[in-house]
Amino acid sequence: MPAELDSIRLDKWLWAARFFKTRGLAQEAIAGGKVHVNEQRVKPGKEVKPGTRLSITKDNLHWEITITALSAQRRPAKDAVQLYEEDPESHTKRQQQIIDEREMRALMPHNGPEHRPNKKERRMIHRFKQDY
Repeated sequence: MPAELDSIRLDKWLWAARFFKTRGLAQEAIAGGKVHVNEQRVKPGKEVKPGTRLSITKDNLHWEITITALSAQRRPAKDAVQLYEEDPESHTKRQQQIIDEREMRALMPHNGPEHRPNKKERRMIHRFKQDY
């Protein structure tokens, strides 16, 4: 991690820390109020430094983190985790929510078709519809 960085744009940091796949998605999330800096809404160009507290909401999951390092480059996930420190309560709450969602998906039957009909099945459907 480069030591010469003393601050970086919020959207760039979120992208480098792998919270969002693109900077554009990070900018949309910030503008949409899904990311708060020190409990306040901000713009994507907000400069952040180590020690800044972030609150991130994405896909019904919530992170409460503190920035520990800055990076202008996107690194592997192993390195990206070292850019921040997550609150223990936030981590346990998020893990419990993931477990609950998995259990709900296991209990709920999938209502849609398993697959798209292949050629043989489409012919059978057409024959059935023509007979009635």
